[in-house]
Amino acid sequence: MILAAAWIGTAGCAGSAPVLLSYTDTNIFNGYDIMNYTDTVVSDLSGERFCIVTDEQNHMIDEAITAPSVLLAGVDSNEVIFANNVYEQMYPASITKLLTALVTLKYADLDDIATVSYNASHIPVAGAKLCGFAEGDRISVETLLGGLLVYSGNDAGIVLAEHIAGTEEAFVEMMNEEALALGAVDTHFTNSHGLHNDEHYTTVYDMYLVFRKLLDYETFLAFINLPEYTAEYRDAQGNPVSREFENSNLYISGRVSAPSGVTVIGGKTGTTSNAGYCLITYFRDGNGNGYIAEIFKASNQSDLYTQMSHLMELIP
Repeated sequence: MILAAAWIGTAGCAGSAPVLLSYTDTNIFNGYDIMNYTDTVVSDLSGERFCIVTDEQNHMIDEAITAPSVLLAGVDSNEVIFANNVYEQMYPASITKLLTALVTLKYADLDDIATVSYNASHIPVAGAKLCGFAEGDRISVETLLGGLLVYSGNDAGIVLAEHIAGTEEAFVEMMNEEALALGAVDTHFTNSHGLHNDEHYTTVYDMYLVFRKLLDYETFLAFINLPEYTAEYRDAQGNPVSREFENSNLYISGRVSAPSGVTVIGGKTGTTSNAGYCLITYFRDGNGNGYIAEIFKASNQSDLYTQMSHLMELIP
């Protein structure tokens, strides 16, 4: 990781970033009407603001943590609290969609209307998670982001990619360029959704960089905190369509409880047979301090959330 370290700074942790005071109370998002929302950057987080995991920090041991690649870091302090194999290349599954969301928020207009293609509505992978969009449906970029981030719909990722870049292949080039610009030098993606490809990989640390950048965007924070989302759009004949999507993050949907004193803001799930069970979570302690926690390749969903809750209990 010489390139990443040289880009960010010297080994250790970079300087503190401004606290995002507008997000101390997560309840401002629950029930929030995303539609007609105008995106703005939360605050100026210019300069060095990422932690760097040193070789000495990257092999921490905790008997309760069995997943092979794990990171827990402070958002405001940039402190590395727990790290193990964070630079190991792994399959990310739908964690991929974080980079899709970042490119979308950076380059697309949320009010733009995209048309669902045959390609996006006919994903030839058994068991792929789909929003159920049909060819010819006309959907706003904002609504597609809801399907992408809340429900983790693979079809939403392809529609966004084709709308923004013309083809998914061209959009993936944008994704990989954006990753490199962030210092995510061990990432190479081949699609916008995370369905398995041997050449589609990243690291826990690289996705930490992507997620940390996404915290700049109010729209992102609002979406990942929604327990459910209603997608409203028009079909090919112009008829209104409404679909309800539950958040794939079990902390946000209310199916799993976080430890006492911890408020989960949101995150992103990812699961395939090759990637195992993956989760990145943004949460706050009782004093409003923010943390990012990541677990890649847990053996099952129960272990994933048990280990994530354990990480939350490790904060100072």
